[in-house]
Amino acid sequence: MAGYRIDELARAAGTTVRNIRAYQDRGLLPPPRLEGRVGFYDDSHLARLRLIGKLLARGYSSVIIKDLLAAWETGRDVGDVLGLEKVLTDPWSDEIPGTVTLDELVATFGPGRDEAQIADDLEHAVRLGFVEPDGDVFRVPSPRLLHVGAELVAAGIPLEAVFEIARQIRDDCDVIAGRFVDLVHEHVFRRLEDGPGPTGEELGEVAEVVRRMRPLVKMVVDPFIARAMETRVQEALGEQLETLSDHLAAVAPDE
Repeated sequence: MAGYRIDELARAAGTTVRNIRAYQDRGLLPPPRLEGRVGFYDDSHLARLRLIGKLLARGYSSVIIKDLLAAWETGRDVGDVLGLEKVLTDPWSDEIPGTVTLDELVATFGPGRDEAQIADDLEHAVRLGFVEPDGDVFRVPSPRLLHVGAELVAAGIPLEAVFEIARQIRDDCDVIAGRFVDLVHEHVFRRLEDGPGPTGEELGEVAEVVRRMRPLVKMVVDPFIARAMETRVQEALGEQLETLSDHLAAVAPDE
């Protein structure tokens, strides 16, 4: 078994002596084996330091890392935990974000609007998540959503009305997402809350359920929204056509 002084361990792990001591203070790293007044670390310390580095790079806090390491120590595979985490945090869309300049936004959504209105529009768009300030440009998380907004404005719908319908649909979708998550939590996650803790196999099962939910959500929502739109459009156009027919009959010249 290799023996490392603290400075040697730091070099091997690609970290610093200060970090190693901080990890020990937080309970992330076991203390070294003491020989006299000198501490010696082994390969298990090195492996753990490398794992800590990977977890920190993925944005985990020291508290979460401590929990994951505890799972590792009790025989559960951290890979199972991270596999579930990846499924839970991966994007649910394959859409690639884009960028847009202020001039492009104004040309599309704000011709004829003064500076105060444009500033208010930008604040509204950021709040709804259409765009995000990114230096001299704006990041567009969903170019599809921005395109839909542009098409509605081009059709003559006021931008304020587009913002309002976007807010309402966002809130409606949040309710739908909550129902799906509650369903899985009630019938899948809850059973893992009982007992000493989930096994690697159980974590894998949960990850698979969440993975399978991705296409299922769209498969459920798409037909429902399609049928609802079909009914609503037919009702609305039917009323309009009836009104138009009555109007044409009223103004038609007598034969």
